[in-house]
Amino acid sequence: MRVLVVRPQASAERTAAKLAALGHAPAVVALAKPVHDTQAAMAGLCRQHSAIAITSAEAARVLRSIGPDIDRHLLTTVFAVGRATARAANEAGFRTVLASEGSDGNSLADLIVSHRQQYGVPADPLLYLAGVPRSRQFEKRLDAEEVIYDVAECYRMEAVRPKRTELRPLIIDEHADAVLLYSREAARHFFELPLVSEHLDSLENTLFLCISRNVASVVPERFSNSVVVAAMPTEEALLDLL
Repeated sequence: MRVLVVRPQASAERTAAKLAALGHAPAVVALAKPVHDTQAAMAGLCRQHSAIAITSAEAARVLRSIGPDIDRHLLTTVFAVGRATARAANEAGFRTVLASEGSDGNSLADLIVSHRQQYGVPADPLLYLAGVPRSRQFEKRLDAEEVIYDVAECYRMEAVRPKRTELRPLIIDEHADAVLLYSREAARHFFELPLVSEHLDSLENTLFLCISRNVASVVPERFSNSVVVAAMPTEEALLDLL
């Protein structure tokens, strides 16, 4: 199958390698790039906190880019959303990384609440190393569970607008059997691309594979019969749809 991967470049390349190994023909459509703010991350780390929470591997990459100053924080427990994010935290040098089963904010909040029920509520707040823009799902769940937390916005996803000449071979000239959509923002940006909005007919026979129902809600109504949502919000479950 010819599969479009709509993700930031670094993540998309890793997904593309997995797809190629499975015998598919991947094409990367990168519509955002991360901009790190290591100073904001360090400012958050310097405030009192009991543990760190990250909902994206990008936050772990911010920590890794800090350099030697991160060393004194590496014994802090990290709660990570999903195995890929946990792996990125391990690669950044953190010793104790606890991963949620699912790859969404609710599953991470559930893990944190369960951990507190088992080991007690710490005196210091949880430090959430977040990105911009982001879903507020995780924070809303923490609020509902009365978990005290501090937010440090340590990276932002900056929109990338590829040239039409770059996109046309990927989207129009060759038929895509499937489009992988990992985030609501990425899905929204994809369908807002002029080249896409002007040639929606060329996507009539394309499957839109979404990591969650939240992401699927952005796909235009005309493609409702072509939308498939992963059984779990993980990349493994998403790729199982192919």
